[in-house]
Amino acid sequence: MMGFGFPELIFILVIIFVIFGAGKLPGLGEAIGKGIKNFKKAYKEPDITDITPPKDGKANDKPSQ
Repeated sequence: MMGFGFPELIFILVIIFVIFGAGKLPGLGEAIGKGIKNFKKAYKEPDITDITPPKDGKANDKPSQ
């Protein structure tokens, strides 16, 4: 199987360091963290769909111009 040990992890981290550089790694980590946080927030929130009819009782299917 394809297991990741300590040497493989170090190799991947060195490649990432070479590609992005030391200056961009903190920003990259922050962006990934925000993305994961937003994903978890969106996953936990229920879908809200307003299906209450309008007060006048008429459906407005045509968009206003």
